Amino acid sequence: MSVRTLAIWCPDWPVIAFELTEGVPATGPVAVLRNNRVLACSPAARAEGVRRGLRKREVQGRCPQVVVVEHDPGRDARAFEPVVAAVSELVPSVEVVRSGVCAVAARGPARYYGGEEPAAERLVEHIAQACGVEAQIGIADGVFAAVLAARAGRLVEPGGTAAYLSGLDVAATGRPALVELLRRLGVRTLGDFAALPAADVLARFGFDGALAHRLAAGLDDHPLRPERLPPDLDVADDFTDEPLDRVDSAAFAARALAERLHATLAGHGLACTRLGIEARTEAGEELHRVWRHDGLLTAAAIADRVRWQLDGWLTNRHRPAPGAPATSGGPTAGITRLRLIPDGIVPAGGLQLGLWGDAGENRDRADRAMTRVQGLLGPDAVRVGVPSGGRDPGERVTLVPWGDEPVPERPAEPPWPGRIPAPAPATVFPDPLPAAVYDDGGVAVAVSGRLAVSAPPAQLRIGADPPVAVAGWAGPWPIDERWWAPAEAQRAARFQFVLADGRAVLAVLARGNWSVTAVYD
Repeated sequence: MSVRTLAIWCPDWPVIAFELTEGVPATGPVAVLRNNRVLACSPAARAEGVRRGLRKREVQGRCPQVVVVEHDPGRDARAFEPVVAAVSELVPSVEVVRSGVCAVAARGPARYYGGEEPAAERLVEHIAQACGVEAQIGIADGVFAAVLAARAGRLVEPGGTAAYLSGLDVAATGRPALVELLRRLGVRTLGDFAALPAADVLARFGFDGALAHRLAAGLDDHPLRPERLPPDLDVADDFTDEPLDRVDSAAFAARALAERLHATLAGHGLACTRLGIEARTEAGEELHRVWRHDGLLTAAAIADRVRWQLDGWLTNRHRPAPGAPATSGGPTAGITRLRLIPDGIVPAGGLQLGLWGDAGENRDRADRAMTRVQGLLGPDAVRVGVPSGGRDPGERVTLVPWGDEPVPERPAEPPWPGRIPAPAPATVFPDPLPAAVYDDGGVAVAVSGRLAVSAPPAQLRIGADPPVAVAGWAGPWPIDERWWAPAEAQRAARFQFVLADGRAVLAVLARGNWSVTAVYD
């Protein structure tokens, strides 16, 4: 179930960040460009017809006096740090969704300030007083819905998130390629998208589309308060000899520490979706911030977020006058200890490094290839094995479609009495091979209802091949399942045979017929 979430959104944040850092008033027409397209613009620019997504030449044609600025993620993060610090003064455990947007669990502020609406008003007022920045609050079930509600200044009633999302344009998913395709298919709203069968969405649009589909239905897979991880996954470094007080030295330290964290997680088969950054200064101050991400954080992505955060802390560093108390605007001294906490971990299931190579590009290429095959042939075209429970080797692996939850058909925890003892066979045939077992006189071997073998097995014939002498055998192991349902009942006896030609097989006698179901290495 999604956590009740309060999101804080600062409109046009790339423009506001430029104003705060460069001192250029955003009251005039300003446009921030990324890859030669408008990422954000000021209200004055919108009044002149400037819109998100326009090219630079189109912007200048509509508004010749516009101030064009290149996007700088570091500048956005650096300017947003005082806002996050102001929110942290009233509410603990603030998580940065992205620069200009942060989120907290709504339950604590609502109880402390007498309700969700009073808490929202208090936060907006405090941000305006502390930072001089306009902010909007949204509250809903889950981070995705709360951020969209913040853009509209809405407080969605508990349990009403799915209904609220259903009326929003499908562009709210933030995936332009997916949105364009959905619109061509006649899917206009999140409600229309959520109504599509999940299996069909996965087969047609891949994993990213399946994630967007869950979000459109109000199912947020990223809770705000992740479970604490064992301390051995954290990485830290000390800088007592040369404290970090410059952005360039902090950036170097951030990359080295990020690579260590990524290597540590990869060694445990894990991936990080949220990152906690902790720092200690020469003055003994403790700083903490959490960054969250929609996907898996690579080493480069971790390094970027650490660099942005250190840039924000160090840029806002100030030294109080002698005898004056320190304020909460930023650290008063250089950083002597830096610690990274993977505060949001998911198993890297299906992405083991032994199969796909190093994490990152190779893994993503394999992911895209598998998704493409599923899109062409259906979700069952690519399946992975999940350890399962059962008595036969063929039952002890459940094949699930690529991307689905690795849930076995039967739990592996029960003891499963009567299962084949170790070692497990190397090859299990999807269709058992017909066989026959004879004693020394050439008579077919039978097994009674009390598991008495009519004679010691001496020869085994598989299919139309000539019989092969049996060098050793073990069994029988009985199967007597679902005896209470005659149509589904199964009664059989299993044997292990070592043949004179060096092969070892698993054979089954059921309803008077022998078959070979598996082969050992």
